[in-house]
Amino acid sequence: MKVVILAGGFGTRFSEETELRPKPMIEIGGRPILWHIMKIYSQYGFNDFIICCGYRGYYIKDYFHHYYMHESDITIDLAENSTEYHASKSEPWRVTLVDTGLNTMTGGRIKRIQPYIGDETFMMTYGDGVASIDIPRLVEFHRQSGKLATLTAVQPTGRFGAITFHESDENMIKSFLEKPQGDGIWVNGGFFVLEPSVFDYIKEGDSTVWEKTPLEGLASDGQLNAYKHSGFWKPMDTLRDKNELETLWGRGNAPWKRWND
Repeated sequence: MKVVILAGGFGTRFSEETELRPKPMIEIGGRPILWHIMKIYSQYGFNDFIICCGYRGYYIKDYFHHYYMHESDITIDLAENSTEYHASKSEPWRVTLVDTGLNTMTGGRIKRIQPYIGDETFMMTYGDGVASIDIPRLVEFHRQSGKLATLTAVQPTGRFGAITFHESDENMIKSFLEKPQGDGIWVNGGFFVLEPSVFDYIKEGDSTVWEKTPLEGLASDGQLNAYKHSGFWKPMDTLRDKNELETLWGRGNAPWKRWND
């Protein structure tokens, strides 16, 4: 089953990092977050990826084009103009890099990779978020639902700490809970499983926003299911998010990492 990753946006809310490189190439623990996302799938045997490139897509292409070299020890013989590779740590990935346009919206990017999908069920997610998703369980849930689309629904953690007060004194703090779960709402956390028929719901070309007309149409037709994930999920929207993910990784406590080094 192929895995599609949207990696073409401008990342305007992350301008301090995305001026020179696309958002999915921002590093966590010395590796692009795109690599982390791919490892989430790869640990379960899903190794066929389609990357939807756009803004500074050449950066992503260059990264994978030279991946084998950067992950290997090498001997370069300048006199013989030859290179010998040793102890490669390369991944078992097949990566298709598709230029889906600079200003194309999310739905338009998905539509553009239709020729690479064919008539097979596929997965799709965003190139800026990680989670402790059990991918095989997600896929099985989708298959049993019989629907055209399944999205992973999550409850985001609150941005600020929550304060509770004593009943007898409204100014006396009773407890302080750092970054509690949100207000009970479920939101789109990415990590979709999709049938090829979803392409028929993308009708506005490059201007189609996946989260608008296509998903609304699927929901209206009773073809959109939610896989509720109550475990770890974290998008990287700001420098603060990046630092939080970096801290988790640096401490060896990254919840999304379930693979062996």
